[in-house]
Amino acid sequence: MSAAAVEHPCDGEPESQLTLANRLAEQNPGSRVEIIGGVITVAPPPDGPHGRALTKIMLPFIEAGLDGGETEIIQGIGLWLPGGPEDYAIPDLALVDADFDEHLIENNCYDPAVFRLVLEVTSSNYNNDLRNKVAAYSEAKIPVYVIVDRKHGRVHVLTEPMGDGYDSHQVYAPGQTAELPGSLGAPVTLDVDALVRAGRPRT
Repeated sequence: MSAAAVEHPCDGEPESQLTLANRLAEQNPGSRVEIIGGVITVAPPPDGPHGRALTKIMLPFIEAGLDGGETEIIQGIGLWLPGGPEDYAIPDLALVDADFDEHLIENNCYDPAVFRLVLEVTSSNYNNDLRNKVAAYSEAKIPVYVIVDRKHGRVHVLTEPMGDGYDSHQVYAPGQTAELPGSLGAPVTLDVDALVRAGRPRT
C-alpha cells in the first residue's frame, strides 16, 4: 500500500503516537494507519487490482485447509510490534493460530507469537513493504513474510528471521511457483504468474 509519513504537531500538550495514529484513522476512513520504527504512516485505500491479488492469494491457503482448525487466514489484522513502545502494523493478510483472540495486546493488535505468516501486496510506496516492514516483521520473529511486488512483477518469500532481516530471501518470477515452508501447517504453493497478472489493471 502507498503510505506517507506523518509529522507530529508541535503545539499544545504532546499526545502519544498511538493517540495520534487513532485520530488519523478516524479522520481518514478506509486508510491504513501504522506505526513502524516509531514513524506513523497513512496509506490510502488500495486499488481494485490490489484487492484482486489479495483474493487470489488467499485461495491456496483455504484449499490447503489452513482457514479453520488450528489456523485462520485473516485480512487486515493488527500485529503489535516490538520495535517501539507503540509500534504496530496491519498486514494485508496473515495466517494466525486459531486461538489468536486470547492474545490481544492493545489497540486491536495481537501478539506476534500467534502469527505464522504475514503477507503484503505492494502499491506505489513499495519500499515500505520491501524495506521497513522486512526489518519490523523480522524483529517480531514472524516466521514467513511474503511480498507480492506488483511494481516489479515478482513474489518474495522471506524466512528465518534474524532480528534485523531474514536469513533466507527467495525471489520468484512469473512462470515459477513458490513453495512455502511446511511450518505453516500444510503445503502451500503460489502461482507467481497468476498473482502478478491479478495485481495488474485490466486494459
